[in-house]
Amino acid sequence: MFDQPMLREDALKGKTIVVTGGGTGLGKAMGKYFLTLGANLVITSRKLPVLEAAAEDLMKETGGQVLPVEADIRSYEALENVLKTAVDKFGKVDGLLNNAAGNFISPTERLSHRAFDTVVDIVLKGTYNATLAFGKHWIAEKQPANVLSIVTTYAWTGSGYVVPSACGKAGVLAFTRSLAVEWAKYKIRFNAIAPGPFPTEGAWSRLFPESLSETDLGKKLKPENRIPVGRVGEHQELANLAAYLMSDFSAYINGEVITIDGGEWLQGAGEMSDLRHVPEQMWDMMEAARKKK
Repeated sequence: MFDQPMLREDALKGKTIVVTGGGTGLGKAMGKYFLTLGANLVITSRKLPVLEAAAEDLMKETGGQVLPVEADIRSYEALENVLKTAVDKFGKVDGLLNNAAGNFISPTERLSHRAFDTVVDIVLKGTYNATLAFGKHWIAEKQPANVLSIVTTYAWTGSGYVVPSACGKAGVLAFTRSLAVEWAKYKIRFNAIAPGPFPTEGAWSRLFPESLSETDLGKKLKPENRIPVGRVGEHQELANLAAYLMSDFSAYINGEVITIDGGEWLQGAGEMSDLRHVPEQMWDMMEAARKKK
């Protein structure tokens, strides 16, 4: 049953939800379920052709309304434009899903300051840019709303080899908990989800590159071998949880981070820390492959 929809069909009827990074992967999967439940969907990223193709697919599959809006979430003005475009189209925005992220595995000493900036700016700056732009609008309009952010289990444990991501996600988690208290008086809720491994074509290839996964070491590091339930997550499982937290059924949940990882972090905190076993020569190979892509 873990690959089946959970909520009743009208659970998000009449709501408009903006999903950053909504054109691919988990963002697209969550957005698809929001549409199935009656929501209007706005998806945004830097690649308009990808967004337009995703919007066409989603509308064809669900019959819902999808608005693709190009934006670099590192720009506050770009997110103000997303908000204006969404309101012009649908009349209002009820929810924001901060899903866009950037990450790659690397020993920290191999990273340039620009690489560090890129990840932190997308993960943390992008989240607070979107939330501030939308939040100021909601407060001015006296409109109840809902913000959900995707973090990770190493947001509270830290993890080697993904340090920029760990810093950014930890900031997002603190941001979520802080505003859950401060903006509750405006009837704006804040929650977060910390997913374990949910394979996607883009992120998965960066975090578990082919040059590593096909080796004996790579097989040892396979996520399934670290997860007590013995499998990775199904996209629908994450979509079910996200839809619940976006719905009015979760109205009394505020300031919470919910882990959905099959028990992985409890078994071994620091999701990527086992990468200490990777030899220098293999890091060279993976770095060369990443730069080539």
